[in-house]
Amino acid sequence: MVKRCLYSLLFILFAITVKGQDNKFKPEWNVGIGFGPTFSSMSFETGINVNSLSTKNLQQYAGGIAIRYITEKNLGLIAELNYSQQGWAQNFKEEPQYAHSHKLDYFEIPVLTHIYFGNKVRFIFNLGPKLSFLLSDSEEINEALENYLASGTFPEYRPSYQYYHMAERKIDYGIMAGMGIEIRTGIGSFALEGRYSFGLGDIYNNSKADYFTRSANRVISAKLTYYVKLF
Repeated sequence: MVKRCLYSLLFILFAITVKGQDNKFKPEWNVGIGFGPTFSSMSFETGINVNSLSTKNLQQYAGGIAIRYITEKNLGLIAELNYSQQGWAQNFKEEPQYAHSHKLDYFEIPVLTHIYFGNKVRFIFNLGPKLSFLLSDSEEINEALENYLASGTFPEYRPSYQYYHMAERKIDYGIMAGMGIEIRTGIGSFALEGRYSFGLGDIYNNSKADYFTRSANRVISAKLTYYVKLF
């Protein structure tokens, strides 16, 4: 499903690029500031004889600045510098007495292809890679789970490495895709967008000798960005 979406967006981008070469267009520079909530989880894969680790969304926030260069009609480029709160909460469906969450704060740099349709009201699509640098790492674990882990009865088949272990890799990378609507006014442009970030890196080491073979960020977010035209 993800591959099909990426191929479709790349085809649209190619078609717009070919079409845009025949039209005269004045390039446009914009600078913006954006903010919105994040709903982050983690994709974990464990080794043999260890159950999978289920996580649920952890709601936090992200915000930063953006520079947008619209190179031709329907096509542009966006570079952002964001502070993004990510991480996960463990899903204890049948054991509500336990609670564990892990918060990861990143300095994030997405570079996105910007595709739009319309004039004053625009439908927007953004797609591209992102690079993230871990700034801080914190863990919250309730007393009931702490006591269970210390009791010596915690079974080996249940994943446990994530407790009391901070992220081992400080650099993360992935793909970000988003779509939304932009309204252009006399005082600037307002872009409301929903995004999904698919992590390609892992926060824990992932060799055959390591506990997790996969530990990748997954982030759903909403962002409102206010742009002003520079020239």
